[in-house]
Amino acid sequence: MRFEFSAGGVVFRKSDSGIEVLLCQHSYHHGWGFPKGLIGDKIEGEGKEETAIREVEEETGAIGKIIAALEPVTYWYKFNEEKVKKTVYFYVMEYIEGDITKHDFEMENVSWIEKDKVLEKLTYKSDKEVFGSALSVIMKFANS
Repeated sequence: MRFEFSAGGVVFRKSDSGIEVLLCQHSYHHGWGFPKGLIGDKIEGEGKEETAIREVEEETGAIGKIIAALEPVTYWYKFNEEKVKKTVYFYVMEYIEGDITKHDFEMENVSWIEKDKVLEKLTYKSDKEVFGSALSVIMKFANS
């Protein structure tokens, strides 16, 4: 058994059509979710927040500003017959700038999705739960 720790972001922006949320589709498993990546895999001593901001930019081309931390999410998966327990630290982020066409190879698609359509687009139950927690934060911030 192995343990992994990742960080990522639920990035939102206001548009003419309302609130939009940034989702990405993974090139390997083709699932839709939120950008995230391993803490400390590229920069030794990197913290959770720094990792979340970096991973959002690498995987989506967007730069976000952290608004709030969400409760960590833990789930299990199998990789090469090894059981992995993964904990992900997600942050709600406001979109600042960036070009989502300039994402890295890990993502085959990156899209802004209207908030009311996010749940139907997300692939995994854990991401749907994260969005449920993030939405109240997003709405409170967007309406302030």
